[in-house]
Amino acid sequence: MTLTATFTPLPALDLLAARWQALEARAGEDKSFFLGWTWMKSWLSTSGASPELLSVQSEGGDVALALIGRAQVPRLLGSIATLSLNQAGVTSQDRGFIEYNGLLKSADAPEGIEAMALQAMMARTDWRALQLAGITPNWQSLDQGRFRRATRVDRLPAYLIDLAAVRGANGDYLSLLSANTRSQIKRSTKDYGSDPTITVAADSVVAETWLTEMQALNAGRHADNAWDDAGFRAFARALVLRGLTTGEVELLRIAAGDHLLGYLLNFLYAGRAMNYQSAFSAPISSKAKPGLMCHVAAVTRYADAGLSIYSLLAGKDRYKQSLATGEETLEWWTLERFSPRLEAEALLRRILRRPASA
Repeated sequence: MTLTATFTPLPALDLLAARWQALEARAGEDKSFFLGWTWMKSWLSTSGASPELLSVQSEGGDVALALIGRAQVPRLLGSIATLSLNQAGVTSQDRGFIEYNGLLKSADAPEGIEAMALQAMMARTDWRALQLAGITPNWQSLDQGRFRRATRVDRLPAYLIDLAAVRGANGDYLSLLSANTRSQIKRSTKDYGSDPTITVAADSVVAETWLTEMQALNAGRHADNAWDDAGFRAFARALVLRGLTTGEVELLRIAAGDHLLGYLLNFLYAGRAMNYQSAFSAPISSKAKPGLMCHVAAVTRYADAGLSIYSLLAGKDRYKQSLATGEETLEWWTLERFSPRLEAEALLRRILRRPASA
């Protein structure tokens, strides 16, 4: 297979949609929701980002696609021209927090196609650093000498629940968890007086109402709350409204009797369910755990539906670890070319003992 890689300005969304969706339909079973058109269209249509299109082709047809942002990214000694894989490289335009990132590629794409994409980027002279956010550890050629410096900025677990194991336990998910977690969930259920029940947003009117309620429930709960950002809210709305149409997104409202427990915004893709966003009511007692109860209800729903995994996505949160029966790993890398400024920065970091993420 003879491959060629080219960069072009971002096409009109309708033209890009035809190519992207055609390749997505030919992607392998391990394809990522975050590389699908629902995510990409929602991002492009709400963020103002205008990345370039990287296409790897064989005989005139797309074998792999990616969007490459270019921005002046602030660093310790000043801004650096930076490329970003499937991101803009601008914080305000990347609030969606991409995970399971990489190339959208056909199932028959040759091994090493990631290396070819990196080689195509190396052929450009308009950047000094390359950001790869939320990639799986199997990416090729990160350390084969083509970069002056390859720094893993972060490495996070993506905790998950094996739904086949839940079915193997005859649906008794709690039996797979620690005694402490089981006790917390059972005590919380007792405090609320009933098991949780799920209602699914059936149309855009209901979905928009629930998204507004999610924003209200999340207000003031986080130091850097994405829901306070109008751009993120527009992105989440676009995701939900498109995802309701394609069946790739579910918005769940979970209650116990007359008590609202919370909301879950989940992705459904390639046999997996993934919890992307949540919002929980204040607990009714010191022992109440509305968030845990919401996730337990979702696990039961998706195990009964025959899905393979319920992923809690990236993060070290204690509740994710408590609910998980397994985990995957995602990594964040910065790859650098030679630059006097970056060499000076690297030296300064060594002197100050500051990590690359600082």
